[in-house]
Formats: sequence, C-alpha cells, structure tokens
Amino acid sequence: MVQVKGFPRPLYPPDAAAHGKNPSVDGPDVQAYKRTVSRAGRWPWGTFDDAFSNGFSHGKAGGNVGESGIAGVQRQGDMDDTGWVGEKTFNLLRSIRIPEGLPHAGEAAMDATAVNLVNKAFDRFHGNEPPPAERGSVREAALSRAISQLGVKESPPDSNQVKYSNWYGMIGPWCAMFVSWCYEYGAQDVGTDSPTFRKGAYYSYCPYMVNDARERVNGLSTTDDPRPGDIVLYDWAWDTIYDHVGLFEKWTGSGQFNAIEGNTSYGNDSNGGEVMRRSRSKSGQGTVFVRVAEP
Repeated sequence: MVQVKGFPRPLYPPDAAAHGKNPSVDGPDVQAYKRTVSRAGRWPWGTFDDAFSNGFSHGKAGGNVGESGIAGVQRQGDMDDTGWVGEKTFNLLRSIRIPEGLPHAGEAAMDATAVNLVNKAFDRFHGNEPPPAERGSVREAALSRAISQLGVKESPPDSNQVKYSNWYGMIGPWCAMFVSWCYEYGAQDVGTDSPTFRKGAYYSYCPYMVNDARERVNGLSTTDDPRPGDIVLYDWAWDTIYDHVGLFEKWTGSGQFNAIEGNTSYGNDSNGGEVMRRSRSKSGQGTVFVRVAEP
C-alpha cells in the first residue's frame, strides 16, 4: 500500500443521513480520493473540489464505468458498493494500480499529491469526523436542513410537485418555498419558532422577500457580510426583478460562494427541479444577501 500518516476518518455522502449517518464535512481527503479514483479510470479528470457528493460516492446515473466513483472501485474490489469510505475502502484506494490503457498505467492510483492531501486530512481529523457544530441559531439549523436535502428532485419532472411545494400548499416554482421550509423546520430543530416564515403565507415569491428585506420588515434585512445560512437572491437579467433564491453556505474565493438552492439545475438555474449545491459569483448577476432575525 501507499504509505500515509493514517486513516483520516470515515466518509458519508449527504444521502447517508437516511441511514442514520451524519454527512461528512468537506475536506482534503475527499480531493485525494477524487484524484485517486480519477487516475484509476472511475471518475472524470478535472479540478477536484472537497465535497463528498452523492454522485462521487455512488457514481453518476447511466452506468458509465468512467463515472462510477467510489462504488465502482468497491465493486471492482469485490466489496459492498455502499459508496461510503471506511478503513477497508481506504486501504483499497491505497492499493489499486492504474489499469492498462490509461495514462501512467501500472503506477499507484494514489499519487504523491493525493498522499499529501490524505496526510493533511489526517492532521485535521485524526481518524474521526469532527462533532457537528452546535446549532444555536435558526440560521445555522436552516442551513443544516438545506444540506440534508441535497439531491431531492420534483416528481414527475417539470411538474413542480415536490415535498416543499406540497408542504407550502401551492404548486409552482418552489425555490422560495424550499427556503421557507428550511427555516421553519430549522427553527423546530433548535426548539423555537421563526416568525419570519409561515407555511402558506411567507414566502413563495422572491421579489417579496427582497422588498421586505429592504424595508426591514418581517424580521428581514439586507447585509453585505453574509453568514452561513443567510438568504441569497439572484436577479439574472439585472432588471430589478429577483428570480431565484437559496441559502448562502460559504465563500470560496475571489467573489465566489457556494449556496444550497432548491429548484435548480446546471441547465436551468431557476426552474431545474432539484436541490443542489451551486457555485455562484457575487458579480455574475444582481445579488442581494438577506439576514433573518433570530427569535
């Protein structure tokens, strides 16, 4: 096996929450595994982020060997293809060689760059996932709720039929209803109530949210310094009518940030039918960040 400092930690994707597991926080070990699996021909080569997504864990839909991810490596190694990374899968990743017909055939799939990333992760995690941050605020709890919904899609496609619109009681474009759902259930998670949002009343329409924030009513206000869980709204056409909304997650550098958004896709930013983590640029469209007052 390739020599490393140790096993950084178990890894679980967002959908593992349905099996009682806490989805893993981002980390350099994820980058290392993406690089390793890509060199082994089971994941597209590219710029690798540090998020342990459902797609990388289980493989992308369609059955393409080159996009089968961790589960594809596990099947090749005669292991249960959970897509989760425990110590046995970790040791498999340290052992596999690049197959014939691929660049660098015969070399260890886990190269020196990946080893450095694994060692960096071991120094950070020391074999265990860090305990969840205390969710003292509704804002933080709302973001946790949003992250737990990654991958949820409307059914049937293009119907706007999804748990958030059903909960709100109105079938239609549901990005704002998703945010309302996250805040309402986030408030319940920390044992309080969010007076800003109400099922069937506030909010289903992005411009209303922006207007109320600018007027500082209903517990909303605009901010230039967003915190994780704050709301972010987008005006794609710069026509002052805001089209889409999500929950700000974190800055990623050079004016870029990640947001958790409902009813989006790579082909349709505002009506794509799925809950996704999207990378956005603050200057790429009209952008307003909104703070929700804590109870």
